[in-house]
Amino acid sequence: MKPEVLKYIWDVRNAIDLIGQFIDGKTLNDYEHDAMLRSAVERQLEIIGEALNGLSRRDPDIASQITELPRIVAFRNTLIHGYATVDDKLVWGVVESKLPELQRTMLRLQQGS
Repeated sequence: MKPEVLKYIWDVRNAIDLIGQFIDGKTLNDYEHDAMLRSAVERQLEIIGEALNGLSRRDPDIASQITELPRIVAFRNTLIHGYATVDDKLVWGVVESKLPELQRTMLRLQQGS
């Protein structure tokens, strides 16, 4: 696997790990009332989307193994360009329900290198 592809995978895994650290012991209510927490989580989600976008350009075959990659990139675009309309419940739901599977996929890809 190309070094730049491995870097994108590492970036995604690192961002997911950071989000996990940020939200450890937190609830949706905590998230909704903590601007710094929201900003930190959203920033890492932006990094995930940007890294996956780069990965899709560098290695479409690897990228095709990532479920919902286009939706992840679109979510990144919403966070950046539609920041005024970001729904905290949606972000929290993505973090809780989608990131664990993405983390497993990225680990599998990384181990397959």
